[in-house]
Amino acid sequence: MSYFTHETAIVDNNVTIGEDTKIWHFSHILSNTTIGANCSFGQNCVVGPKVKVGNGVKVQNNVSIYEGVEVEDDVFLGPSMVFTNVINPRAFIQRKDEFKKTLLKNGCSIGANATIVCGVTIGEYALIGSGAVVNRDVKAYALMVGVPAKQIGWVGISGNTLDFIDNIAHDEFATYRVEDNNLEVIKK
Repeated sequence: MSYFTHETAIVDNNVTIGEDTKIWHFSHILSNTTIGANCSFGQNCVVGPKVKVGNGVKVQNNVSIYEGVEVEDDVFLGPSMVFTNVINPRAFIQRKDEFKKTLLKNGCSIGANATIVCGVTIGEYALIGSGAVVNRDVKAYALMVGVPAKQIGWVGISGNTLDFIDNIAHDEFATYRVEDNNLEVIKK
């Protein structure tokens, strides 16, 4: 194996796991799930079935990634953050054919104990604050906090808040411009 699984972890059949990925204590990877290279899954994580996780993804303890969720490269999922997959669940009604797609785009970060309601897209490098409840799409580079989550600023690729002068901001990775309430990378 080119990846590591702790002896207490369970990996079902028909799972693809990339090189140098680590799956720690009491985690369960369900069938038909694909996980990229250089990922880390903390203690007590559940992934799948039928989930796709990109490369370089960091999943902290107590996170379940349900069917319907797709995670692109270099995403960070903080401890005990939550995904949903059905808008109106009932214990006595099966709604597996109603799972909503949730997409986490490249480089975004979700803080500890945040909730991501199904059917949303989190834009590239967006940052969701701890405890936030996201119930609608999030723009790339947006800084979101609160219940429900509201945008309070912009973050760069670094994850640091951007300070703009004449609609231009910089961090160690890029130069950014804000126009019409959208952030654009103008130089990497």
